Amino acid sequence: MASSVEPLRLVLFIDAQNAYRGARTSFFPHGGAASNGQFDPVQLGVLLAARGGPGGVACVLQEARVYTGRPDPRLDHRTYAAHMKQCARWESDGASVIWRPLRYPPRRSGLPAQEKGIDVALCIDFVTMAIDGLFDVGVIMSTDTDLLPALEFTRNRYAGVRHAAVAAWDGRRRLSLPDGNLWCHWLSGADYDAVADDTDYNR
Repeated sequence: MASSVEPLRLVLFIDAQNAYRGARTSFFPHGGAASNGQFDPVQLGVLLAARGGPGGVACVLQEARVYTGRPDPRLDHRTYAAHMKQCARWESDGASVIWRPLRYPPRRSGLPAQEKGIDVALCIDFVTMAIDGLFDVGVIMSTDTDLLPALEFTRNRYAGVRHAAVAAWDGRRRLSLPDGNLWCHWLSGADYDAVADDTDYNR
């Protein structure tokens, strides 16, 4: 007799630049094409949901949310155009894109543009969506330790009701809490290949 238990709703929160750089480091030699490390957020979410949540509970992907910095078209039109093409692809596949403008240092400094507010936006959404009951399993794809408070709050406040989990590429460090590890979906090179996106968005 089939089980009447509904699968848990999984929402994937992706720190786009962190996850992209992690895939490049884990699975590619130094340098190489800009497409090395790119992946499809929705396909990744489907893969994680198919593996289930903590304890092997059945899951279904509710949403894949991508957090990314957006270049300024006045200062870097080429990168902006590629970024917009990629975001349009993500959205057409069903992902939600949450962006914040990149911060540009003075030109004479020679420093690259920096993401500002991405981790804060992700943390706020993770916590508020947990409070509002918009997911049963929340998975953060990042190694940024600034995201730990959101995981800790959700795990402690909603133990047994919501599951806070993480995902990480093989060969990378993972997010964990000092008083007990979070459930982690480890992603191998074969997993990356299954969700890879080799599109050249600069064309």
